[in-house]
Amino acid sequence: MASSSMKSSRSSGSSWTAKENKQFEEALAYFDKDTPDRWQNVARAVGGKSVEEVKRHYEILVKDIIQIESDQVPLPNYRSTASNGRGW
Repeated sequence: MASSSMKSSRSSGSSWTAKENKQFEEALAYFDKDTPDRWQNVARAVGGKSVEEVKRHYEILVKDIIQIESDQVPLPNYRSTASNGRGW
């Protein structure tokens, strides 16, 4: 999910670090959809991103979630790559 979001946002000219993604996720949890000036608050919490950038990043995240929930994104096969002999 995150890698898909990062690829999409890179192609639109804005890259997001792992730290920024974490700040973004935490800000979304803190400033819910009913919070006045939600996107301004999220942008401020992330730092270095505009309101438009955080809105665009959110739209990409929603699209990713929809694809995952509709089984359009294959899950990784962790069992075949396990090297610990336990199968997980």
